[in-house]
Amino acid sequence: MSTARMETGMDKHPRIDLPAQPHARAFTRRIAAGAAGAAIAVAASAPAFAQAWPAKPVRWVVPFSAGGVADIPARIIGQRLSESLGQQIVIENRPGAGGTLGSEAVARAQPDGYSWLVVSNTNVINAALYGKLPYDPVKDFTPVIHFASTPNVLVVHPSFPAKSVKELIDVARKRPKQIFYASSGNGSSQHLFAELFESLAKIDMEHVPFKGSGPAIAALVGGEVSMSFTGMSAVLPFIRAGKLRALGVTTAKRNAALPDVPAIAEQLPGYDATLWLGLLAPANTPRDIVGRMNAEVAKVLRDPSVRRLLVDGGNDVIGGSPEEFGKLFNAELVKWAQIVKAVGAKID
Repeated sequence: MSTARMETGMDKHPRIDLPAQPHARAFTRRIAAGAAGAAIAVAASAPAFAQAWPAKPVRWVVPFSAGGVADIPARIIGQRLSESLGQQIVIENRPGAGGTLGSEAVARAQPDGYSWLVVSNTNVINAALYGKLPYDPVKDFTPVIHFASTPNVLVVHPSFPAKSVKELIDVARKRPKQIFYASSGNGSSQHLFAELFESLAKIDMEHVPFKGSGPAIAALVGGEVSMSFTGMSAVLPFIRAGKLRALGVTTAKRNAALPDVPAIAEQLPGYDATLWLGLLAPANTPRDIVGRMNAEVAKVLRDPSVRRLLVDGGNDVIGGSPEEFGKLFNAELVKWAQIVKAVGAKID
């Protein structure tokens, strides 16, 4: 099994409190403008073009593997949305390169309302992590709606000796670079959540990237690696079956789906990393279509049966306007630019 790491400044363990960088301020101006335009879409009355949409199946690109934390909610929402729109929502998994392959496909797609991108923290992380992307993460997209927020879960193989976050940190300090953790790929939220953990805990572990959450979880369950910071909805069945042990959730507070599992911050003060999921459209998608998609997804998210499925998977259901999602996207660009800078991370 080969391993791969990002270069990090782990020996310095800097504070994660850097000011926003110039490129982050540029992202701020661009996403604010995009969010304002999308907000107008919701308020505007729908002309005949929007009423004719959709006239054929609609593609939602999930830039990660099937069965992962982004894929499962997308399929739950997409199934009910197909019924509401009268056209099938086709979930297309296009994993690879930390989500950039699928993101580029949507950025280059015709802005006609038939191609959409299911997005997570990984998109804003990539903006700070990669020296150059094949698309602009702000200018090439329009914010649509924030689906949900959820913690990742720090899980270990049952054979791993640590039974708490504190014990894990103690083991890692005694065995530097001897603990292998899985992620869904270089630059993924799982990867950066682990890098933040290492920085705050002043430990050094070995990163093993896989092509998606599914293969990463399979390797962890099989004992090929010791631990992972995995999306809750994807890992809950393995925790409940006793095939993995949960040590902590990445959000500042505990989650109702795992009430007995502490927040990592309870034993590592200052740790807080929330995974969020949403929908983007290619830039220049007609405002009336963006507004219609926002309204239809929001209606699906209010459906009690859909909410129950999402909440049972550890998700907090959000919804809201394109403008609100644009503001979140903007804030996360700044936050993760600071974290990537502080831990000294970059793609090899």
